[in-house]
Amino acid sequence: MAKTMIEFQHVKKDFGNHSVIKDISFEVQEGEIFVLVGTSGSGKTTTLKMINQLFVQTEGDILFNGKKIKDYNLRELRLNVGYVLQQIALFPTMTVEQNIALIPEMKHFKKEDIKRRVDQLLGDVDLDPEKYRNRHPSDLSGGEQQRIGILRAIASEPPVVLFDEPFSALDPLVRNQLQDLVLKLHQKLKNTIIFVTHDMDEALKLGDRIGVMNDGKLLQVATPKEIAQNPENAFVENFFSATVGKNLYKTPIEKIIRTGFEIPEPHEAEPISEINAKDTLEKAFAAMAEVEILKVVDEDKSTVNWVDRASLFRYLSETKH
Repeated sequence: MAKTMIEFQHVKKDFGNHSVIKDISFEVQEGEIFVLVGTSGSGKTTTLKMINQLFVQTEGDILFNGKKIKDYNLRELRLNVGYVLQQIALFPTMTVEQNIALIPEMKHFKKEDIKRRVDQLLGDVDLDPEKYRNRHPSDLSGGEQQRIGILRAIASEPPVVLFDEPFSALDPLVRNQLQDLVLKLHQKLKNTIIFVTHDMDEALKLGDRIGVMNDGKLLQVATPKEIAQNPENAFVENFFSATVGKNLYKTPIEKIIRTGFEIPEPHEAEPISEINAKDTLEKAFAAMAEVEILKVVDEDKSTVNWVDRASLFRYLSETKH
């Protein structure tokens, strides 16, 4: 049975006479990516900031690893919660190595361990340590800076990492690359991630479960498949449809699978072809010129799932334009 890492119990947050969060309760399990999604002003960032107590709740309790957050020493709490912002906030006078090493040094890691950790992390995100460790943030592109921001947040291997709309200011290509990076690092580290975004596409790609917020309320918490097939109300349905209706033929196959359009493994006699999970719906139809079934594989050529022409047409017909 999964262990609960973060729990909100009837949490409310007021700023003056204005109620921003209106009695929300939910749990985040250890090792999952939990995505909070909603329009601007829905309360998702306020909810995130209460986890590391940048905002203190007005009512209710928040538990971190079974213990009330208010009972933690604030410094201890924040050292065990990584935080990645949209405004990357790297220290400009520090090198890449110094930025990444900041929290491990505060937690008194050994110097040789820190140096080894920095080089390992840079290699994990395809940045050559020899070329990058002594550079300053001003020498980096926006995507490179955000990579360093992520590494700084995970360098001490905190059990929980918070992402506050970290990629919204980046171009689509870089954004997609960094989403892939989050998934890659999460698969390796198995940490618990709470990720805030206003983009349902991003939520569907990253989230094990998704919480949809509007006007300070948590409307639905469910898997991507459940939200796609059984939205709680008209707001959730419309919010979902407004995103998935964009550029349909450019939709990655992995996203279609996550929303539930899949088929059982075919019989050996059936002719099949193969497609990468990151390939698009357009490419899938081209690959089906002579076969009915596609085996969907990941980067390691392991089978992820199966799709057929009928399932893809169903996806198109059920997606609002």
